[in-house]
Amino acid sequence: MKRQAARATISDVAKAARTGKTSVSRYLNGEQHALSADLKQRIEQAIAALDYRPSQMARGLKRGHTRLIGLIIADISNPYSVEVMSGIEAACRARGFTLLMCNTNNEVDQEQYYLNLLSSYQVEGIVVNAVGMHEKALSQLQHSHLPMVLIDRKIPDFRCDVVGLNNAEAAALATRHLLDRDFQALLFITEPLGTVNTRHERLRVFTDMMAQHPSRYAEQAEVALNNPAAIDAVLKAFHQRYGASRCAVLTVNGALTLQVARSLRRLDIVWGRDIGLLGFDELAWSELAGVGITTLKQPAWQMGYAALEKVIARIEGDRTPPDEQIFSGELVVRGSTRLVD
Repeated sequence: MKRQAARATISDVAKAARTGKTSVSRYLNGEQHALSADLKQRIEQAIAALDYRPSQMARGLKRGHTRLIGLIIADISNPYSVEVMSGIEAACRARGFTLLMCNTNNEVDQEQYYLNLLSSYQVEGIVVNAVGMHEKALSQLQHSHLPMVLIDRKIPDFRCDVVGLNNAEAAALATRHLLDRDFQALLFITEPLGTVNTRHERLRVFTDMMAQHPSRYAEQAEVALNNPAAIDAVLKAFHQRYGASRCAVLTVNGALTLQVARSLRRLDIVWGRDIGLLGFDELAWSELAGVGITTLKQPAWQMGYAALEKVIARIEGDRTPPDEQIFSGELVVRGSTRLVD
């Protein structure tokens, strides 16, 4: 097997250019005005001949600036997370940063692991879509003074910049739509609430609004994404109780909307005919599924971009008190909430 040629070093470049490493470093760091025209040409020719590529990490560490941003995302399989990450990555490119993405798969222990990993890479800032950090991880962040922005999910008793959806407004918009469409029984279905503030906030608004309409029926259920049998049981029981009247399901996020849609297909319950369906998060297939699924669309890309801009502002010296930047959602109405008697 042919051995791969060793990567050229700065010492190799200096030797080929018949100069010292200091001169090569000056050339690489943009201090070419300190070099003679002949020396600059020799260094340039040596770099080209050796195909020398300086280590950006090493150069960054030497200057104290790695130009790296860390992203800890709760669930990369969620289309919302993909949109957020796309916005963050676009802002990184626009501002000359490189993104390091870590997926926790909604596991709290993984957050601590990735925080340590990102610290070892000496990232300059971090964006976190939190699951529910341990006290140890929170203490580590507080003492590191690392610029950090939370996106979508807050951490209780932790002062930090937050970028996210106006959940109260969005949940009210979705619930009002179903009430205005004269649905008599509504089921709010969510993943286990845990400490995820977005789920609690959306459920609280739904519950408060339904309490103002005592003639309507309101139910709620917590189900795990990886338990289709439980989802089937909840939906089947709800439809059996209220299927004779107008009933609808409101799902807390896009990942759950997909599982609910699959469950309804298994149960042969047709959205837009037998039951109403409205889900948080716009999904690429929402308009193609049957008569289409009504969604509460979040400006996820824009939120990701804004989160990264805030991190960079902190990196550049912004010392204003932590604040919360919230975005409005948009109701996209389709056939799933247009039941015809």
